[in-house]
Amino acid sequence: MSSILTNTSALAALQTLRTINNDMETTQGRISSGERVGAAKDNAAYWSIATTMRSDNAALSAVQDALGLGAAKVDVAYGGVEAAIDVVKTIKQKLVTATEQGVDKVKVQEEITQLQDQLKSIGASATFNGENWLAGGNADGTVVTGFVRGDDGTVKVTTASYDSATNALFGAYDPSTGEVDDSTGYMADTLAIELTDATTDAEVAGHLDTIETALTNLSTVGSNLGSLSMRIGLQEDFASKLSDALEKGVGRLVDADMNEESTRLKALQTQQQ
Repeated sequence: MSSILTNTSALAALQTLRTINNDMETTQGRISSGERVGAAKDNAAYWSIATTMRSDNAALSAVQDALGLGAAKVDVAYGGVEAAIDVVKTIKQKLVTATEQGVDKVKVQEEITQLQDQLKSIGASATFNGENWLAGGNADGTVVTGFVRGDDGTVKVTTASYDSATNALFGAYDPSTGEVDDSTGYMADTLAIELTDATTDAEVAGHLDTIETALTNLSTVGSNLGSLSMRIGLQEDFASKLSDALEKGVGRLVDADMNEESTRLKALQTQQQ
């Protein structure tokens, strides 16, 4: 049927043009944003999954920051242990010197006293962000190690703890004075060593036994800190790989194939013309 009022062919062509324009708008949007699923209307399921994964990745980024903070705490404490070991070894040398005949033990004690003061200074200085892991009487040190989402959607943050009481080299740290209590902790006996003119060789030998015990305790604390440092390092590597995997997973769901979209745009432009 031919009509002067209704041009069926023109209407069909106009409808086709509208469709092409809509497809071009969609394709251009994908090219400009780089995403084929940029909103829930594009694909509700993929958009929902991607949104959750991005949220988890952001939380994982915060975990990585927390791991870095934890590593700093461990490094400060471990540095304090290493410094303490050097000082205790030097005290040991002074005690050996005191066993020689004719040595003025009082003069040796003057040197030991300076070393003991240095030990206390190390204990007070091994503080990071108000936490001193070498001093007892404080809450256990904790390090954030991960972010976990369960099958039911619940989330939790995992942590690793450091027992400050068991590994205490010194007594409680007082933030107000910046000092540690030298009457308790693994270093207490070392800090109590005192030589006089009347000190016998047997007493010096007893002090040497005290030093050996102190070195053993220092090695134990250093080992514990080293183990925690190793775990943090491994967790940092894992968190980095997991973050990359999440990012790739999101990309597979929502990223546009730029080659495909560019080719489609050229085809639509040709059809439009």
